[in-house]
Amino acid sequence: MADQNIQEKITALEEQIALLPKGSVGQKTVNGKEYFYLRWTENKKRKEKYIPADEIEALKSDIEKRKALEKELKELRRQAPDVSVPKPAVHTFLTNVRTGSALRSFAAPVKGYKKRDCFRELHEYLYGPQQDKVFILYGLRRTGKTTLIRQIFAEMTAEELAKTAFVQITRNDTLAAVNQDLKALEEAGFRYVFFDEVTLMEDFISGAALFSDVYAASGMKIVLSGTDSLGFLFSEDEQLFDRCILLHTTFIPYREFEQVLGVKGIDEYIRYGGTMSLGGVHYNETSTFASKSSADEYVDSAIARNIQHSLRYYQDGGHFRHLQELYEHDELTSAINRIVEDINHRFTLEVLTKDFRSNDLEISRKNLRRDRAQPTDVLDRIDLPEVTERLRHLLEIRNLPEQSVELSDTHISEIREYLDLLDLTHEVGVYALPSAEKLRDRTIISQPGLRYAQADALVSSLLQDQTMSDLSLTERNYVLDRIRSEIMGRIMEDIVLLETALENPKKQVFVLQFAVGEFDMVVFGPAAASCEIYEIKHSTEIVPEQARHLRDPEKCAMTEHRYGLIKKKTVLYRGATQDVDGIRYVNVEEYLKGVG
Repeated sequence: MADQNIQEKITALEEQIALLPKGSVGQKTVNGKEYFYLRWTENKKRKEKYIPADEIEALKSDIEKRKALEKELKELRRQAPDVSVPKPAVHTFLTNVRTGSALRSFAAPVKGYKKRDCFRELHEYLYGPQQDKVFILYGLRRTGKTTLIRQIFAEMTAEELAKTAFVQITRNDTLAAVNQDLKALEEAGFRYVFFDEVTLMEDFISGAALFSDVYAASGMKIVLSGTDSLGFLFSEDEQLFDRCILLHTTFIPYREFEQVLGVKGIDEYIRYGGTMSLGGVHYNETSTFASKSSADEYVDSAIARNIQHSLRYYQDGGHFRHLQELYEHDELTSAINRIVEDINHRFTLEVLTKDFRSNDLEISRKNLRRDRAQPTDVLDRIDLPEVTERLRHLLEIRNLPEQSVELSDTHISEIREYLDLLDLTHEVGVYALPSAEKLRDRTIISQPGLRYAQADALVSSLLQDQTMSDLSLTERNYVLDRIRSEIMGRIMEDIVLLETALENPKKQVFVLQFAVGEFDMVVFGPAAASCEIYEIKHSTEIVPEQARHLRDPEKCAMTEHRYGLIKKKTVLYRGATQDVDGIRYVNVEEYLKGVG
């Protein structure tokens, strides 16, 4: 048993080491500017690769981590000299190939995990009829790609696992080496071959047809996974056109968040939703988006570098378009970060200037005065419109120093196009009656935890400003809680709009505004010539005013004239599902679990 535990630790360390770069960082100075390179030896030849300046610190950290793990591995092997990983007798693999019992150990930790909905699609590809296509499993970091593969291994029979290989690609691997290993695996009768982080290969985009045209066409089931989503999309457009099945893991709906992770509640999803990181009972405390710094790191490493890496190797770097200058000056990552921040900055401004101020303050005043636990007259003493205006002004000032790089509208448009391709952002239309014209698009961040972490940190920092010092601590805390509640409510609206739109592709989902007031969501079915209208409230209680727009005969008449018979009038909120005076109140979590 002790030997088995040591072997499992050895296997785990080998897998971690395989993910990390080998070699060392070199530096050159040309015309007074410093350039950095990763240098390593492969097949007795010295190789090097240029590394952008903004990636150097992360690379050095990975190299140091690899050295520490290699030292730990050496010590483990010394303790168990009789434990060794069997090597193929005929072919020595050039890449990191795992087979047999190593895969069973690799799969063991996830055996009890619940499965995402998309597991079925991967399963059907592997055990379905031959299609001469590869299966591409792609998405941003920590969205469950490798876990899906490990879950497949856990369900395989011993006979199936004996015909399965898992290849962990590193930055130093090439398609030529992969091709030799695939030939050996094919000759040995392997049927299922999985490649993890395949987009790390510099020549993947330009040579991806190898997987479909040669090996999938000859009967192998090939699964390619990786975090550089754009790399796969570029390959699908060219090398793998009509020869691949794409499965994107980035967007995680509320239903899956609750079902797979066992974390319940729309507020928990808003704070921490967006990834499938597991932290056991204390998942929320270790979630990716538990803090602003974690959110910023995720944007930088999982999103900005994703775009930059894929553009670097697509068409030999010839697809940067207007972003070329930013890339050459090592400022593209920073620019992408700023666009994501700016989307959330505008979102926060809108909450303050529209949602925060437009609520009926008299209702809030009454509720606070008669609160049984903590009655307060704070709203009677605060000039809330003035406070809101101060916050809005501070937000604008805070944003100005961040404008270190001059970004044109073209830069912003192209970066936002890539964010859309990554499924990070989605647009929902805002329309107006009686003209039915489209006023604008509402940008929704598909990972709510990322949006909340950034917006909450922004507001928290603003309330520490000197201009807020004339409010008492109690009043400042109340304003902070009030704004956070408004942000939560607005993000909840976005979640409902996004998930409803994605689950109803044949219907139109939008916000409908009137001269006074709006419907938070309209679901219009052109074929049925009918619609449904919704109010979305971040409240646990029913208040008559919540449904006032749904009951407004003039608004309803205008809506029916344009979008057909209103079949449903619904308030989505956090309380219990029930009917009140002809209006259906539906628990928002129940709605999201059954949307579609």
